Amino acid sequence: MRNLFNAITIISAIFLTLFILIQSRGQSLGATFGGDTNFYRSRRGAEAVVFNATIVFGVVFVLSVVLSILLKK
Repeated sequence: MRNLFNAITIISAIFLTLFILIQSRGQSLGATFGGDTNFYRSRRGAEAVVFNATIVFGVVFVLSVVLSILLKK
């Protein structure tokens, strides 16, 4: 069972990293550090899917780490 949570942790960490990198790819260096002059806009289409997938993989990663720690006890 611990091996299952370890595998889920590794897979979710890889996907979480990829989705975070995909989100920041379309921004310039100034926008990354807060120098963006754009106003708030809603996410649509693929951008919304990537954003929601990032949240899902973040939650899966945290839960798998916590469950893996709890199973060691």
